[in-house]
Amino acid sequence: MEKKSSLSVSQKRYLAVDIGASSGRHIVASLENGKLMMREVYRFKNGVTEKDGRLYWDADRLFGEILRGLKAADEAGLRPDYVGIDTWAVDYALLTEKDEPIGGVFAYRDGRGAAVKEATHAVTDFPTLYRKTGIQYAPFNTLYQLFDDKRTGRLDRAHSFLMLPDYFHFRLTGVKKQEYTNATSTGMVNALTHRWDEEIVEKHGFPKYLFGELSQPGTVVGHFTPAIRKAVGYDATVILPATHDTASAVLAAPVTDGAPYLSSGTWSLLGAEVPAAHTEERAMQYNYSNEGSVNYAFRCQKNIIGLWMIQEVRKELGEKYSFAELAEMARKEPNDDLLDLSDSRYLAPKSMIGEIQAAVGKRSVGALAYTVFRSLARSYKTALEELEAVIGKGSDTLHVIGGGCQNALLNELTARETGKKITVGPVEATAIGNLIAQMIGTGEIASLREAREIVKTSFDITEVN
Repeated sequence: MEKKSSLSVSQKRYLAVDIGASSGRHIVASLENGKLMMREVYRFKNGVTEKDGRLYWDADRLFGEILRGLKAADEAGLRPDYVGIDTWAVDYALLTEKDEPIGGVFAYRDGRGAAVKEATHAVTDFPTLYRKTGIQYAPFNTLYQLFDDKRTGRLDRAHSFLMLPDYFHFRLTGVKKQEYTNATSTGMVNALTHRWDEEIVEKHGFPKYLFGELSQPGTVVGHFTPAIRKAVGYDATVILPATHDTASAVLAAPVTDGAPYLSSGTWSLLGAEVPAAHTEERAMQYNYSNEGSVNYAFRCQKNIIGLWMIQEVRKELGEKYSFAELAEMARKEPNDDLLDLSDSRYLAPKSMIGEIQAAVGKRSVGALAYTVFRSLARSYKTALEELEAVIGKGSDTLHVIGGGCQNALLNELTARETGKKITVGPVEATAIGNLIAQMIGTGEIASLREAREIVKTSFDITEVN
């Protein structure tokens, strides 16, 4: 559990707005005697919305939640000096010349990216894309979504292209910045130059003016606009965190010497920090991605479907059981069933329970949950073996961070399957990483190395035996 305390009114306060696919939270923090002290001031639900058979994020509602959380911080007596927003990757807003949104913000689980895969690869084949960017193929990658926008004419009126957290930062400040870590997830940033790849942009017919200078985490965006100051009752400075939530989470991971991490949440992201991208044939065959980190390092990692599956199972059961109850039920009904988690049938099914039972047969709730957890643990084993082959080094430890690290059964299964020593925590890794990037940006923390030492002394890191 995080060690929390009240925050002195004399200290600089930082607010992390951490928005995930299923929920968002506002966490205020400051440094006290070398420790990071945090307090959650607001939490809200999130999820995709369906309209005319398409899947979207309700960006206006999410921005309303951002403002409500900013006001909640003030009402709690914790008015922040600095604010930064992170979300998931790949999704974005298109704006007209007058900065009006063009249609909605499509959700990555919409099928439009998969529908243009062949047409996109007819322009630039995937091996070429991978050698340039180091980004694994996924049907929802921004490149494919933008190609669909080009095909449908949605791109014709676009004068600005902003990843979702960049869009929210713009709405707070009136300033447009394109943050590096999230930009790399698009599949359009060159892994050697760390800039938008001009050839990819040109060959796919995207307007060059949509792709500007990329900014590192820690960059100041600007102050709240007058309208935002009036809405929330104060001013603050917006500063870029690593806006890709996994990039933020990994900043908070207690890793040393390139040891692997597992960021466990709606998605599972397993990988290791590396100084340069791995774009060779083996990395491509194993579908490893090279996503940007601070100071132009990389996270060589693989996306695994994650706890999304158990979230959907719980939802179908009418949220009758808590996640902890589902894990305890699973513990009582072990079995040998395994699912192929790379199968797209689990990405956005009408019925997750139906898809799982179609694969393994009718099962009780406990047995079904155990199957999901064991399949995740087995997928981590496979991914670790592939990672070690790609980066050419192994480790006896796997660091599990994020909300999913609270699942003791999954941690035990992961230890059993992988044979690794499992360290667990911190839970709120994404928000912590968001906050320390802001603090590095202001100079309150000198470096990422120092920040990780602060994380180790501020939060409980436990070991699974």
